[in-house]
Amino acid sequence: MEAFLSSPYFRNLLIVIALMLCLWLLSLKLKDASIMDIFWGPGFILVAWVSYFMADGFLGRRLLVAFLVTLWGLRLALHIAIRNLGKGEDRRYRAWREAYGNRFWWISFFKVFFLQGILLWVISLGVQTVQMASAPGKFVWLDALGCVVWAVGFVFEAVGDWQLQKFRSDPGSKGKVMDRGLWAYTRHPNYFGESLIWWGLFLITLTDISNFWTVISPLIMTYLLLRVSGVAMLERDISERRPEYQAYIRRTPAFLPCFPKKNSDRKMGA
Repeated sequence: MEAFLSSPYFRNLLIVIALMLCLWLLSLKLKDASIMDIFWGPGFILVAWVSYFMADGFLGRRLLVAFLVTLWGLRLALHIAIRNLGKGEDRRYRAWREAYGNRFWWISFFKVFFLQGILLWVISLGVQTVQMASAPGKFVWLDALGCVVWAVGFVFEAVGDWQLQKFRSDPGSKGKVMDRGLWAYTRHPNYFGESLIWWGLFLITLTDISNFWTVISPLIMTYLLLRVSGVAMLERDISERRPEYQAYIRRTPAFLPCFPKKNSDRKMGA
């Protein structure tokens, strides 16, 4: 325990909790808990760079990982900020606000900010660990492989988000189901891409095989995307609002990209 309390991991945990506290106070002033979504990516950037300056691992790999996390986090934050601009609090948080009533102001700290802060810290354990790894002291094939996997994931996430945003901005798409571009091959190319990003970062961390335990980072992120805040939750919501989404489900895989089934109903929705 003493070793943990004096480690960069514990210092990063304190920084993350402090960040969540500040965001929570800001959310009370704005009456908008969904600002947490915007700061999810930047939270990882903060951890990556704080770890970079606290650690003394191989400089090239430290910079590489910090850069990759920064690129991912800034793009995600910008995308969510633009998507939410002028729309007020996300309906998920509004539902909680209505359910908890006058208690939501303090419940939101634990249910929204503190919980996501802990998840952020746990998922970033790989990013923190690679910053402290001094071996190998040069780039190896796992660094290259990790970058390739990360890049494929980044393309899926960024292009998928862009295609969906373009689809939503078209008045003619109202009530229809997005099944074009990358969305023809997977119902959630953005979530698939984000999962790949974290598996790519894990491969870079794995350049030191003793860091294999950090596999919990991509495993937790993938589980969240599939079963908690991503695919499962979103599809329940869409299926309730758009009956034709069931036809899309039958012909298109949920996560791993694959060619759509040819003999399926191609209705776009009503």
